[in-house]
Amino acid sequence: MKQELYDKLVTYIIENQDKFYRLAFSYVKNQDDALDVVQNAVCKALSHYTDLRNENAIKTWIYRIVLNESFALLNTKKQIIPIEEYCEIPYEEKDFEIHDDLYTQIDHMEKDTKNIIKLRFFEELELNEIAQVLKMNLNTVKTKLYRGLKTLKIAVEKEENI
Repeated sequence: MKQELYDKLVTYIIENQDKFYRLAFSYVKNQDDALDVVQNAVCKALSHYTDLRNENAIKTWIYRIVLNESFALLNTKKQIIPIEEYCEIPYEEKDFEIHDDLYTQIDHMEKDTKNIIKLRFFEELELNEIAQVLKMNLNTVKTKLYRGLKTLKIAVEKEENI
């Protein structure tokens, strides 16, 4: 049973390593730091896989570890990276257009709202998965998401009118 869980975990990690990197990079804004975050998260996941009570929760469990590792790195470095520096070395995916204004608006949002928007739209997690990852009530996630989207809409409309 434990070997099956371990194998399933390894398979999931291998298939989604790019997503973990992208999520980590969206927080730490540095390629090397993002790679460190993913490496640390994978090591923790593999060494603590027996703590996982529900094998159907692998996705949310690993995303939570990646987020925690990202926050831990930022806290230990006390990094504040100016947005200009972030824009100099953007991480881009094929067929994924970066809108600097949108990223800037998202990065200036409240921490929970920013996390919810990134997980929902950049990582394509379901709302109930986001609630599990962030350990929040589903209705709280919905409320923060819709308020955040409303704020983004207003900001984008203001930019278009300028």
